[in-house]
Order: sequence, then structure tokens, then C-alpha cells
Amino acid sequence: MPEPKHTNALIHEKSPYLLQHAHNPVNWLPWNEAAFEKARNENKPIFLSVGYSTCHWCHVMEHESFEDDETAALMNRLFVNVKVDREERPDLDAIYMEAVVALTGHGGWPMTVFLTPDQQPFYGGTYFPPTSRQGMPAFRDVLEAVSRAYADRRAEVLDQAGRLTDAIRASAGQSPSPDPLTSGILTEAVVSLREHFDQEWGGFGTAPKFPPAPAIELLLRLHQDGNPLALEMATTTLDRMADGGLYDQLGGGFHRYSVDRVWLVPHFEKMLYDNALLARAYLHGWQVSGDADLRAVAEDTLDWALREMRGPEGAFFSALDADSEGV
Repeated sequence: MPEPKHTNALIHEKSPYLLQHAHNPVNWLPWNEAAFEKARNENKPIFLSVGYSTCHWCHVMEHESFEDDETAALMNRLFVNVKVDREERPDLDAIYMEAVVALTGHGGWPMTVFLTPDQQPFYGGTYFPPTSRQGMPAFRDVLEAVSRAYADRRAEVLDQAGRLTDAIRASAGQSPSPDPLTSGILTEAVVSLREHFDQEWGGFGTAPKFPPAPAIELLLRLHQDGNPLALEMATTTLDRMADGGLYDQLGGGFHRYSVDRVWLVPHFEKMLYDNALLARAYLHGWQVSGDADLRAVAEDTLDWALREMRGPEGAFFSALDADSEGV
């Protein structure tokens, strides 16, 4: 009997993200031993794609590539294709994100990783477009180049995979320092933050800008410990973020990040964990500074979470999608 045209196994999964891909023409498999055995038996590398259900660029890559019959046929011919939901398997996401950052210098989602059949990474990246643009290679070109390298330069690929795996193991095996956090180390942290601080618009670095809740918390604490540089950086950042489009002026809550330096144009996805951290940062900002506007933002953010992020059973949703009804 001939094999069916598509054998997408994600239809049997429970993850919303995996189910979003259950009707792709890609022969997706979940992360399991059957996928690894298939890769070993067919002597193929594994194409691992990691994302989550509210990720905008994950949707973009799906529509451009994973729903395209020709691209899917190439993937099915050259690779064993595995989909992972980072919210379901944060352990796998952390391991392979470390590999991608080591290879490319940056990370993000969708995460694209090429593995040996024994799950060792040897090449990776994030989003790849269907045609080359802005310095990014076309996704099909990447697929063909990786497949050729695996076939023709196997020893080189396996050496790269082994060295990368050893580096990840060494990083995971590091023990925390037993030395106490001294005032000198904390002072150096403030100096380092100051070097990257945007004095006009708050935050650190330039576009895109993510809300730096942990850095704000550190600065507020160090201000209380007597550091004179810390409070200005914390309150300027809190004020500018709340004044811009990063903060939902009508509905409450903060979006994922701002695409510009001035916090004006948001990426419209909202994450529960971002808002949990920011509600605390604004609460502590009010406690330290006495600024009632900061307290109002904390209250509005918590009201938003209670109003819009709770399901009928009382549990909290993890995120609100950047897309709405497919756009």
C-alpha cells in the first residue's frame, strides 16, 4: 500500500501550538524516541522547530514555509521534522536556545535548529524568509545547504555538533560562585547599566526595546542602599514606558516590546510573565519614589490580568496573541 502523502503526527498532541501545525503538509513529529529512531534508520538529520502559540513570527514562518507544498516536500525529503512547544518543554527550549546563541550571537522564536539523529545541534538560527532578504538566506537554500553538508561533510558536521554539545554541557555544569555579592560588584553593575542607559527615553540600548523589569528592581534596591545614580534610571524608564504605546493606555497591561527607541509602536503580543514582573516593578517604584502615577500603572496592570488573562476555571492564560483572526 502506498504511503500517505502527508503523515503529520501533531493531530494527536494536546499543545495549542502543536495543534496549530497539525494540518501543515510537513510530516511533523513531536519530540519523542520515534522521531529519533526514524532519523537513525533513514540516516537523516533532524529539523527542529521551536515556538509557541502566540508568537507572531512563528505564524509568519508557518504561513510562508510550513504551509507551502513545495517547501514542505523539500523538508520531508531531506529531514525528519520535529515540532516543540517552548511553553510545554522549556527545558528543550533552553538547551537549544543556548546552542543557537552560541552559533549566531542572538536568539528568538521561531527557533530553527538542525540536529544529528542523537539530538546534537550543529547549525541553527531563528526566522528564515522564503526568499533571501535583508542579509537573511532563503529558507529553502538553508535546507539544501544543511542537507548537503550533512551528506558530504559528515565528519565536519559531527565535530561541530560534538564541540557545541560539550560547550553546552560545560555551561550547564557550572556551579554558582560561593563568594558573596559585594558592594563593589553591585556598583559595577550600576556603572555598566549607566553606559547603556537611554537618558532621554529610558531603558537600555536602542530599538527594539524590551521592558527591563529585573534591572529596574535592582536599581530601586541599590537606590535604597545609597547609590545616587540608580533612582533616575529606574524612574525615567518606568515613566517613559508608561507614557508610550508599549503600555496599553486603554485596556491596561504591557505589550511584549517596542519596535522603536521611544516605546511608541508596540509588538502587540502580551505575556503574562512580563506583566507580572512589571506590576511588581511599578509597585516598588511607587513605594520608593512616592509617585502615585506608578501605583496607578501597577493597579491597572493587575486589573487587566485579573480581567482578561483568567480562564473560566480561574487559571491564568500565558499570553495574548499578537495576531487577531489571522492578521
